[in-house]
Amino acid sequence: MVLFTFVALFNGAARAEGEGQALAREVRLAGDAKRTRLIVDLDRAPAFRAFTLANPPRVILDLSDVTFALKPDGSQMRRGLVSAYRFGVFAPGKARMVLEATGPVAIDKAFVLDAVDDQPARLVVDLVKADPDTFARSIATEAEQRTALPAAPVALPPPGDSRPVIVIDPGHGGIDSGTSGYSAFVEKTIVLETALALRDRLEKAGGYRVVLTRTTDTFVPLADRVAVARANRADLFISIHADALARGDGRARGASVYTLSETASDTESAHLADKENKADLIAGVDLSEETDEVAGILVDLAYRETRNFSALFARSLVGSMKSSIRMHGTPLKSAGFRVLRAHDVPSVLVELGYMSSPDDLKQLTSEAGRDRMADAIAAGVTQFFDRRGAPAPAR
Repeated sequence: MVLFTFVALFNGAARAEGEGQALAREVRLAGDAKRTRLIVDLDRAPAFRAFTLANPPRVILDLSDVTFALKPDGSQMRRGLVSAYRFGVFAPGKARMVLEATGPVAIDKAFVLDAVDDQPARLVVDLVKADPDTFARSIATEAEQRTALPAAPVALPPPGDSRPVIVIDPGHGGIDSGTSGYSAFVEKTIVLETALALRDRLEKAGGYRVVLTRTTDTFVPLADRVAVARANRADLFISIHADALARGDGRARGASVYTLSETASDTESAHLADKENKADLIAGVDLSEETDEVAGILVDLAYRETRNFSALFARSLVGSMKSSIRMHGTPLKSAGFRVLRAHDVPSVLVELGYMSSPDDLKQLTSEAGRDRMADAIAAGVTQFFDRRGAPAPAR
């Protein structure tokens, strides 16, 4: 038995660079609550690695240059030691499968079979039930998890460039689709399209340097999103999301702007923050223990100033948005979002609307609605810097 499997397989069927990506066509489980086998059929053998994580217990499969043609319905993927599974793009050239385990497990075997005659290539992972002590010794360390994460983008300014830096953070991405509001659309796509439109407007204004935490359908952990803001010495951090209510939870619509607070402004805000803060677990990583870069009173002073500027920016945003965008009844809210925890960067989270509302969804998925939202947020950015007396874009 392998207590901790950190597998990287490269064999004769692995592709040379530029040959394209392998396609995962089918996935299935066999076995029982003592031993469970995962089998993935592919058109060619991939390079991969497998490891386990805790809280909750999960098995992670990182695959190189793989795309998926699997059925999104995972009901048939509840068997034996596996209670659920997810899959998706994790970073450029990297895909990930996450198997939620019913309890402590160990990876007994993990291997790949080349395609032979009419049989496809197969990725096979054998899981066995483990005792808690064995499982605790097998889980990947934070450093090992980090090796799979995409590097935070840093846009180095040219000498003498004093323009404010705006970091735009499209929520979710890759394996983490976000909400759908029971529609055919997914949050990760809607917020990325809005973020790209906002970037274009700010760059066209000419007075800002703009950095996005992601520009494609890839997953970025919450901690790395904050790291992007700090690494780029951002003057503003704007995280963009869309919400949805569960069936039977009533009707709500309109955009909202959130700032960070240890105490949520209402129950709905607390629930939303809790949901968003679980994004890392959706992708199979758990990097919740972040250390402060500065300690004691310096952090406290910086945090107080940052909170004041965050509140000022939030008011500027709501003021610019309400003239052209349908706003929630209480558009200014606060909650404990992990993605807003950069103590030295004014940060807000913008909920574009409710995907569970047909009216909001129509606006969120239309080019005209996206353009209005991008224009309104860009105007709020300009108002914020005008009030602060910072350099504003040439008009």
